[in-house]
Amino acid sequence: MGNDPSQYSPIFSIDVSADNNSSRQSNASNDDVVMRLLTQMVAAQQKQNQLLEQLVQANVNTQKQRQTELQQWKDANPRLANACRDAAEKLSNVQAEFLEKLTDEIDVHDEDMYDSEYALNEFLDRFGPRLAHLNGVLQVLAQLGSGQPTPHQ
Repeated sequence: MGNDPSQYSPIFSIDVSADNNSSRQSNASNDDVVMRLLTQMVAAQQKQNQLLEQLVQANVNTQKQRQTELQQWKDANPRLANACRDAAEKLSNVQAEFLEKLTDEIDVHDEDMYDSEYALNEFLDRFGPRLAHLNGVLQVLAQLGSGQPTPHQ
């Protein structure tokens, strides 16, 4: 029950005997364990790198597919693509004016928003959904109207 060496992990054992031969064997076996672990770690990193390369390639392929489909849509609808670009430009001006009103509101009522959760929630209710929807619509129009349709030959 007391100091039985078999009950402790080999990590916690220290060989203090005068026999140098057992010490060398222990170091050699530890070196083998370390080498096997390092080999396993390198193999795992190589596998992880392969998976990351596959993931990157899949993302690149998806992006290329989306770009191709978008370009096909623009080629099939050149008038609508131009209309989307024009609408995005006009809506961008509306967005700038809206942001100006929003920032003016913050300048006037900033202390109220610090002091009152109601005032902050009122501000977010008034401007948040509109801003989110406006940004979403603007993003779609800008994407559909970006670039030029490919000229047909």
